[in-house]
Amino acid sequence: MAMTFETRLKEMGVVLGNPAAPAANYVPFVQQGDTLFVSGQISADENGFVIGKLGDNTSIEEGAAAARLCAISLLTQVKLACGGDLDQLIRVVKLTGFVNSTADFVDQPKVINGASDFLVEALGDAGRHSRSAVSAASLPFGVAVEIEGIFQIKS
Repeated sequence: MAMTFETRLKEMGVVLGNPAAPAANYVPFVQQGDTLFVSGQISADENGFVIGKLGDNTSIEEGAAAARLCAISLLTQVKLACGGDLDQLIRVVKLTGFVNSTADFVDQPKVINGASDFLVEALGDAGRHSRSAVSAASLPFGVAVEIEGIFQIKS
């Protein structure tokens, strides 16, 4: 019998908790057919927001860890959209990652790798995706990373 995504996450020490509520006038996700668009998830953990600016006070490794947190939040929203069954996920289609960074910082892809590597480790081939990694002069609440995602789910 194939391993479920949740079982794999549990083996990795990751438990999908309660999804974050929207911080403004938007919805956390929109489903159109078998495509799920998940709003940007910011770097946060049980202690609060992961604040930082890459190229200034935050290392690439810290940024990658923040991106991993965003990926976990994305999967939490996917699980909610799928009625609590993450195995309704078919694949990650695309991520767009925003990195709070200085004007001369050029390693945004290395930061967003924290999310990409996590998704492939957790989901296998279903986690392989297209991607953009861009710089932002600032992000909400001063967080280090924000990532939005497009997913294919069973409809």
